Amino acid sequence: MVLLAYNVLQLLKYLIIIRAIMSWFVPPTSRHPIVAFVYRVTDWIIKPVSEMLPRTGGIDFAPLAAFFIIILFQQILLRLA
Repeated sequence: MVLLAYNVLQLLKYLIIIRAIMSWFVPPTSRHPIVAFVYRVTDWIIKPVSEMLPRTGGIDFAPLAAFFIIILFQQILLRLA
């Protein structure tokens, strides 16, 4: 069970990376199904983190912070295993 949770978090990290790269090339209002899927899956962690971080102009540090939060959870899961 711990391994499954760890792998789900790993997949979420990859999706956050994909979302960050997509933000450079694809508008967030795109109706492409892959773009919608990535945003739908990652929004639950990116949105709250984004609201907690201060505004920094045009740079959004929420994906980076969410990435580190996921790493923290993964480390906790590894210690539980």
